[in-house]
Amino acid sequence: MTDEIKDPIEEVAEEENLADVFRVRREKLAALTAAGQNPFCKVKYDFDTYTTDITGDFDNYEGRDVRIAGRMMSRRDMGKANFIDVADGKGRIQCYVRINDVGEETFEQFKKWDIGDIVGLSGKVFRTRRGEISVHADSIELLAKSLLPLPEKFHGLRDTDMRYRQRYVDLIMNPEVKDTFVKRSRILTEIRHYLDEKGFLEVDTPILTPFEIGATARPFKTHHNTLDMDMYLRIETELYLKRLVVGGMDRVYEVGRIFRNEGMDTKHNPEFTSIELYQAYTDYKGMMDLVEDLNKMLAEKICGSTTVTYQGKEIDMSRWERLTMVEAVKKYAGVDYNDWKTDEQARAAAKEKHVEVPENATAGTVLAEFFDAFVEENLIQPTFIYDYPVENSPLAKRKPSDPRFTERFEYFINATEFGNAFSELNDPLDQKERFEKQVAAKRAEDPNTTAKVDEDYITALEYGLPPTGGLGFGVDRLVMLLTDSPSIRDVLLFPTMKPLD
Repeated sequence: MTDEIKDPIEEVAEEENLADVFRVRREKLAALTAAGQNPFCKVKYDFDTYTTDITGDFDNYEGRDVRIAGRMMSRRDMGKANFIDVADGKGRIQCYVRINDVGEETFEQFKKWDIGDIVGLSGKVFRTRRGEISVHADSIELLAKSLLPLPEKFHGLRDTDMRYRQRYVDLIMNPEVKDTFVKRSRILTEIRHYLDEKGFLEVDTPILTPFEIGATARPFKTHHNTLDMDMYLRIETELYLKRLVVGGMDRVYEVGRIFRNEGMDTKHNPEFTSIELYQAYTDYKGMMDLVEDLNKMLAEKICGSTTVTYQGKEIDMSRWERLTMVEAVKKYAGVDYNDWKTDEQARAAAKEKHVEVPENATAGTVLAEFFDAFVEENLIQPTFIYDYPVENSPLAKRKPSDPRFTERFEYFINATEFGNAFSELNDPLDQKERFEKQVAAKRAEDPNTTAKVDEDYITALEYGLPPTGGLGFGVDRLVMLLTDSPSIRDVLLFPTMKPLD
């Protein structure tokens, strides 16, 4: 067998521009069409075997007739015989195509096909003298024409920006990319199975909402023509889900697409997937237990171990530390919230440690700023930080033992926040007061905002929300962790990109 040679059209691609390649392939398509062989007229191909079926169980398939279909990824020309590689939805296999087996007319047509074309072939499974599992074709046909060349076969598609823009080419050229998204699908399946087994009901809530709420996240705005009203893409699913708990659905969850008109970086995309779940008659400690159990299960199912390697760091998903925010700040910043008797003392401590806080910052606000400045970067192993100040937790229930704090936690892995949970606030009077303060703060920051209190949610609380634990976490960051992906764009099939001019 000779060394692999370049497809003629790929040589043209190196010497001339893409327009010339496209023109040559269009001419080939025109010739096929004129001969009554337009490949785009093919409507189906009855294949019976995936490439991985053969490569994974050769002893059972050796000598058997199979029909496979996929994309021609390479060709090695030996004159009256060719070796080609065919990639299907699961893998890739070598195929041997010889003039004596497929016929002279078919073989001459086959020699004009291009790398990237979609083909179907039938033949017997065998192993070459070099030991490679292959299919010896007795028939082959063109099922669809590729009018653009694939990237250079040895280096593949490596330009990161182009990989995200042309994910379809990325998937063709980089098999590990497909593996990431297969794992993403498995992760969602396992989460759903876990929650379903615990009696949770999956539901759907509105993506378009009638007004902007007072939360700090900035929404996307659109307009409904029939109703002649502005509407907003949701920034969370929380308030609708808790309405359902009021209505008697004691355990609900939603895998929801969320939209936030904010910055973009390796951990943020304007649209992302979150899972929010609510369970009546439990609290935030119950949610901690659920998070720990769920993540341990996912690590074992997806990675085969509770120890996950992420960007060179070993993360033990079976061991979780639990610290109050006060304890965490004392541990990593050397500052004790309990020493602050007044807000002024808290602000003075911030100034001494060079932590910037607003001029009117309360002790709770200062505590949260200390956490951001000193603590988060140290939380590599899975850690729950709980009992947040009431100032930055408008939807969480106050701690009965200390109303300055709420029954809220966030959990962190690799110095990144992964999820947020509360013992849900179910006092409608307290909730309305906090909403009003939230909206007032937003209006002070942006006089043009249309944010207002969700009065219907207050009405729902007035009917009675049972004691409830709630949890929300981002699917994309979880997939990044379990697939060792450095950027959120690596786990989104079609991340948001600025259009090319």
